[in-house]
Amino acid sequence: MRAKLPIEEGFVERDGVKLFYEVYGTGLQSMVFLPPWAIVHSRVYKAQLPYFSERFRCITFDGRGNGKSDRPDDIADYTLNQYVLDAIAVMDATSAGTAIVVGLSFGGMLASILAAHHSDRVKAIILAGTAAMIGPGYPYMTPQHFVQMQDNFEGWNKYNKDYWSRNYPDFAQHFIRNIFSEPHSTKQIEDGLDWASETTGAVLAKTVEARRIPPPFDVGEDMFRKISCPILMIHGDDDQIQPYARAQVVADITKAEFVTIPGGGHNPLGRAPAKSNAVMLDFLDRRLGVPSPARPGKRLGKTKKVLYVSSPIGLGHGRRDIAITQELRKLHPDIHVDWLAQDPVTRLLEAHGENVHSFSSRLASESKHIESESGEHELNAFQAIRRMDEVLIANFMIFQDAVEEGAYDLVIADEAWDIDHHWHEHPELKKAQLAWFTDFVGYVPMPSGGKQEAFLARDYNAEMIKHIEGHPGVRDRAIFVGEAVDIIPETFGEGLPGMRNWVPKHFEFAGYVIGEHPDTFGPREELRHRLGYREDERVCIVTVGGSAVGTHLIKRILQSYPIARRMLPDLRMILVAGPRIDPLSLQAPAGVEVKAFVPNLDRHLAACDLAVVQGGLTTCMELAAAGTPFIYFPLKNHFEQNFHVAHRLDRYHAGLRMEFATSTPEMIASAMVDTLRKPSMFKVVEHGGARRAAGMLSDLL
Repeated sequence: MRAKLPIEEGFVERDGVKLFYEVYGTGLQSMVFLPPWAIVHSRVYKAQLPYFSERFRCITFDGRGNGKSDRPDDIADYTLNQYVLDAIAVMDATSAGTAIVVGLSFGGMLASILAAHHSDRVKAIILAGTAAMIGPGYPYMTPQHFVQMQDNFEGWNKYNKDYWSRNYPDFAQHFIRNIFSEPHSTKQIEDGLDWASETTGAVLAKTVEARRIPPPFDVGEDMFRKISCPILMIHGDDDQIQPYARAQVVADITKAEFVTIPGGGHNPLGRAPAKSNAVMLDFLDRRLGVPSPARPGKRLGKTKKVLYVSSPIGLGHGRRDIAITQELRKLHPDIHVDWLAQDPVTRLLEAHGENVHSFSSRLASESKHIESESGEHELNAFQAIRRMDEVLIANFMIFQDAVEEGAYDLVIADEAWDIDHHWHEHPELKKAQLAWFTDFVGYVPMPSGGKQEAFLARDYNAEMIKHIEGHPGVRDRAIFVGEAVDIIPETFGEGLPGMRNWVPKHFEFAGYVIGEHPDTFGPREELRHRLGYREDERVCIVTVGGSAVGTHLIKRILQSYPIARRMLPDLRMILVAGPRIDPLSLQAPAGVEVKAFVPNLDRHLAACDLAVVQGGLTTCMELAAAGTPFIYFPLKNHFEQNFHVAHRLDRYHAGLRMEFATSTPEMIASAMVDTLRKPSMFKVVEHGGARRAAGMLSDLL
């Protein structure tokens, strides 16, 4: 899912060639993102556009040869001059005026040409992994090497016209992998290969052959000396496409501000987006007086300020985070807590009188992304998280704005993966103490994903281990919501440590954190009476959490209700559809009560006779703590529900697990009746997790 959609899109036609463009945002100042080499298209800027379009009018377009733009036939249609004229045509058509111009790789060359030869159109340029005709280059990246006869096509011999006509996909693999020379770049490589598949070797060959046609303007040292606008250059010192030494030559001539990405490859905007975005914003603020929306905030006297970031995937995180905050206030009555959160968690927070940070409205919806990734009671959670990278970097930048504006003493992050990842990638971005919460550690590949998913999960786990061990000070407190025995007896992957050995070395254990332990609700009979439940009825609550992923499960359970009701005439079913499912769309049978949102759901779960739920940890553990019999259906291919959650529930002897794919309405009805008639023998769920967690946080304040 895209983090943000364009407000305008269309085509500019120049000399019979159509160029596809998009416009994001409505700012007064235009910011134009120029296309790199045609092996990719404008989606290469996906980590920049959602964020910068909040203050600029951002314009991007597909260069001729890829994306939705045309692929003309003649070599002469791909000269440097044609690309420059394309940029001017798009800027004219979109009323860009005098713009900030951003160029990655070949786009950096175009930006430099515009700044030198069309200076009235350019206010500043930002060059990343820039190409240039001056300074040292790699011998394998020349037009001469491209047409040279080769005895074999190993390595950079694949940069060859003949080979592209035979095996372009293999060249694309080689080239994209060399763009991202950094370890743990699997997602960026996948994206690059997807974009590379939208053109052909024949089209790309024309772009290389066109370099032999000299442009009608200077592109040497004199051109760079003509540039008078502010320049920022971002370059990785392990760039395999455009040498770092070449970028240094350009920077020396132009007196550009120069930022090195240590160990970085050719595309820092894609592989190090948090760092790149931060330095771009700082540059624009200082050199052009275009401020970010966040300015250093003021402290509230002696009041300690806390920014709480609660995961929006389901409501369970929000309930436990509120409980921890309530305990923390007992230790620090004067703390000020702001919440950076999304729907549906914001509804829960508002119901509890908590203060939702104004920047929350700017966040891209993670729940919508998860819903878009789901199938019929199926969600490959690991792959969904990988494909949420655009949403996560957009939200991280908003979080970073909030931290820098708010002058917070402490950030509490409950499975806010973007914060943990980007602050470990770039510790210098950390602006407050960080307390990290999670109830599982480690991605587990699903068998259906085969060797490829096993490889990817291992790679992500290895990167996480490298982050934690390489920068142990980023997390000022790492708190596992549970006990050491709740860690699954698995390894992080081939050659990596076992989870039960590694996790205790890097986490403290708070015990399980429940929003409010059912023991505090009072006698069950009194609770049922307060909630309006009669003694002569058996209450079954159906709930699937805060997202719409559980829609298919709800519909099948509803099909089972008439069957179960025939066996148990006193059965009363209450369906809590959740805030993101339209109750009317479910077409519930007569007798089923449907509610959209119940803020005190934990009390209803403690009072009912049976619950039928998905496989989320919080709801299942609330039921286990209450001793309420329940049936749960883990989502297919959801590694957390099938491994981490199931392991924990087995430890408490809690719940009957069923598989959605093989469970008919008749089977579900039968299981409901059997579970109601069978006494539950759950192990006691520990008290005081929220209090212990708050004590750990108190030390940081």
